[in-house]
Amino acid sequence: MSTKNTAGENFLLPNGTFFAELLIFLTVLGVIWRFVVPPIHRTLAERDERNAKTAADQQAAQQARAAAEAAYQAALEQARATAAGIRNQAHAEGRSIIEQRRRAAQDESEALVTRSVAELRSETDRLAADLLASVEPLAQTLADRVLAENIRVGKE
Repeated sequence: MSTKNTAGENFLLPNGTFFAELLIFLTVLGVIWRFVVPPIHRTLAERDERNAKTAADQQAAQQARAAAEAAYQAALEQARATAAGIRNQAHAEGRSIIEQRRRAAQDESEALVTRSVAELRSETDRLAADLLASVEPLAQTLADRVLAENIRVGKE
């Protein structure tokens, strides 16, 4: 090792190496600042723009979804109301049809009963006339026999 006299050097005063290293450091720093930092800033700015656009798109999509959901709910409520109206109308028409058929069946049964009563009356009148026609000669014959028997018994 060489022994230098360190007492003669002032460590507070920089030597030429320090200035050369400082110049190289500043040059590298200038090159980095000139050629590396701008593309990084550009890339970061583009990323920020994409993020902002994505956030705006997401917010617009959420608003569109909310609007679509509201429209869907409104259409669903309208469809339910329409279905309820149709169902009520169908119930009313069904009751009306049942009542009409019930009245028609009642009218038909009354007409059938009336026709049956008329037929039974005419049949009763015909049978009564037939019975009267067949009983009358028998009664006449029987009366004649009773009278003839009474006359014969009375003569004896």
